[in-house]
Amino acid sequence: MKQNTNTESKIAKKYESIKLGIDWHATQYRVVRIIENAGPEPAQRFTPEKFLQWADKQVKAARNVYSCYEAGSGGFVLHRQLTAMGVTNYVIAPRDLDRDHKRVQNDATDARELAQDLDRFVRGNKKALRLAYVPTDDQEQKRQLSRQRLQMRAHRLSLASQGRSLLLAQGIRVSNNWWRSERWVVLRPKLPQWIAQAVDIYYRLIMMVQAEFTAITKSLEEAAPALRPKGAGALGLEELQREVCDWGRFKNRKAIASYSGLAGGVSATNDNIRDLPITKAGNRRLRTMLIEMAWRWVCHQRTSRQVQRWSKVLLAAGVHRRARKRAIVALARQLLVDLWRWQTGRANPEQFGWIMCRAT
Repeated sequence: MKQNTNTESKIAKKYESIKLGIDWHATQYRVVRIIENAGPEPAQRFTPEKFLQWADKQVKAARNVYSCYEAGSGGFVLHRQLTAMGVTNYVIAPRDLDRDHKRVQNDATDARELAQDLDRFVRGNKKALRLAYVPTDDQEQKRQLSRQRLQMRAHRLSLASQGRSLLLAQGIRVSNNWWRSERWVVLRPKLPQWIAQAVDIYYRLIMMVQAEFTAITKSLEEAAPALRPKGAGALGLEELQREVCDWGRFKNRKAIASYSGLAGGVSATNDNIRDLPITKAGNRRLRTMLIEMAWRWVCHQRTSRQVQRWSKVLLAAGVHRRARKRAIVALARQLLVDLWRWQTGRANPEQFGWIMCRAT
């Protein structure tokens, strides 16, 4: 009882700052608190509801309350809840919190590492945390629709592969497009009854997924800007813009290239400097979209500045496949930078030599 009284009196004081490292889980949070310049306290366990009540007490106990948690399946709901009550919260990129590779890691140690990193960040070490971008509600809703389309495509592919595997096990070789109407009407009558009934289940599920996939695709294409570079495509450009969320959040070309993960790595020590492959440390979805768009750019924007720079590799015959892949990655990186410059008003399409088209 005496210990509880001392704790309550301590909390009642007005501190200058409190830092909270949060290890997020769906049913519980593990939280480590650092009060001003003290060391990290033992980890505490809360349900989501109890944590918000406790966090509100911290706001009343300190002039500045900071918190952080790793981006993940929990999204940004907790971030918005904490921000609404006056907490300065940071959503950070997931990281390996077992830095010394001791192989002793649990929720409590993760929360402690997060709290210590947050403490260093607040003190001025901006390298201590790698912040994740928190989209607005509108940006998140638009991005989710685009990502849901990719999920529908993945579900369709998975179901088609399961049906194809079932057929292959019976010696019937087909492609993953066996479910297309023109193919299915020819294939089904040739199948034994029990196989046809089994594959029918996959076919019906695929048709349901395909209907949703088509509806989302149409919605995205209708939302695309009317004026766009030839080769970008209504769907491709709209998905790319929704994945970026806000072009203006990038201050320079290095920032936008780094976000895509298309920037080249480097290994340097003393006078030994070695270039490495791309980092792949950014947005994987955006990187895939850009590579696909870059290949279309070669076909539809051959006179553009980007393609002409790599014309000896991309447009010439007999070039090794590896060299073409390296060139297309460089083209995708430059394309992203130029799209950023165009969208932020730093340049216009004429400066890049783009052929623009308007949707009818």
